[in-house]
Amino acid sequence: MAASVDNEFRGARRHLVELLQEQGIRDLAVLHAIDEVPRHRFIPSGVRHRAYEDSPLPIGSGQTISQPMIHARYLELLHLTGDEKVLEIGTGSGYQTALLARMAAQVFSIERIAPLLDRARDVLGEIGVRNVSFLLGDGTLGWRQYAPFNAILVSAAAPTVPPAYTEQLAEGGRLVIPLGDRDEQILHVITRRGDALTQVEAGPVRFVPLLGKESWES
Repeated sequence: MAASVDNEFRGARRHLVELLQEQGIRDLAVLHAIDEVPRHRFIPSGVRHRAYEDSPLPIGSGQTISQPMIHARYLELLHLTGDEKVLEIGTGSGYQTALLARMAAQVFSIERIAPLLDRARDVLGEIGVRNVSFLLGDGTLGWRQYAPFNAILVSAAAPTVPPAYTEQLAEGGRLVIPLGDRDEQILHVITRRGDALTQVEAGPVRFVPLLGKESWES
């Protein structure tokens, strides 16, 4: 049954990859991951027919799955080579987690909403992802036990960078995070070089707020 449904969406997934290429995504590892990961598995059945549109969709608990173009841009900015240890803040549906799992050696993913985390863990298990560790908790604190991380990807917007992220970023590591107010943000890429941090803006975005001790209050 599942294999049949996956095959049914194969053409739509390939069309999405072609659309992302037309919109400027060039990283072949990113495109390959999007071509291989069944996005429809991570989306509620009521909107599953829209799984391969380039648009955000509701996933429950007041949260959304970002449009594929946003996922692709995020992943391109990380410049992953396959050997990295990655921290993901905001597991959400688990779709981005699955993409990261194909592009990095280890993924550590934190989610504050238990039903979302439980669902993401189940779906990732069903599609055979085994290199992801999960934590239910405050993502603004990072995951010190497994730091430092070669890449940190934040899937929610903060007013400023929580200190834990730069503290837990490895030498040469990249942090991608939306910064701004609750309605509009700018995507920032922060890179560690020794004790110095360089910061580059990568364009306007709109994300749900990052809630926690070191960001917005719930």
